[in-house]
Amino acid sequence: MGTPATARSRVRFELNMKAVFTHRSRRLEPKLSFSQPPAINPDSFAERHIGPQAADLPEMLQVIGCASLEELIEQTVPAAIRLRRPLALPAPASEFQALQRLRALAARNQLAKNYLGLGYHPTVTPPVIQRTILENPGWYTAYTPYQAEIAQGRLEALLNFQTLITDLTGLDLANASLLDEATAAAEAMSLAFAVRSRPEARTFFVDADCHPQTLAVVQTRAEPRGIRVRVADH
Repeated sequence: MGTPATARSRVRFELNMKAVFTHRSRRLEPKLSFSQPPAINPDSFAERHIGPQAADLPEMLQVIGCASLEELIEQTVPAAIRLRRPLALPAPASEFQALQRLRALAARNQLAKNYLGLGYHPTVTPPVIQRTILENPGWYTAYTPYQAEIAQGRLEALLNFQTLITDLTGLDLANASLLDEATAAAEAMSLAFAVRSRPEARTFFVDADCHPQTLAVVQTRAEPRGIRVRVADH
């Protein structure tokens, strides 16, 4: 159970979020009235996804001792950074209209052949992996309602990956699947450095055939730790 102060802080946070999105969706109307709470527009993204509704606001404001959202903003946002005029924004679009616009913009992209190389190669993703993992919202949903990132689902995916590797290899430990080869190489160097048996050992050997982006990340990560990177033929 949270303390009353924690509850007030939570209410204040939700009201701040409501104030921000309400001002954006209503083009910064100067005053809000609670006498006639507007009905929820089913096509309005903000009203469907921001928890407090107009009927909830008076009670929430009473808890934190504010008479209006404007007073809350006055108390929480420094006057020096507060905009005193409406933003120069076009009329708000519905979610459907926004998606149409985004699709139209995306359709203007020109897909060209990728000749990057250097470790970046075409791959084949089995449909069962694509559908049941990569396109499954259970793997990438946000861990709190007001945050858009997929950190929690990604952590769960990494945990399952590590569990799979330990099961397949019979080892006690498994590293998480990292984003790229360069980061994995730098992490391997850090691990080797941390468990070295001789404290005076500070030189890390890298084969000259490594990709340049891999070598660059290793050298960058080695510098603040005082590791000397030696590049030569293996």
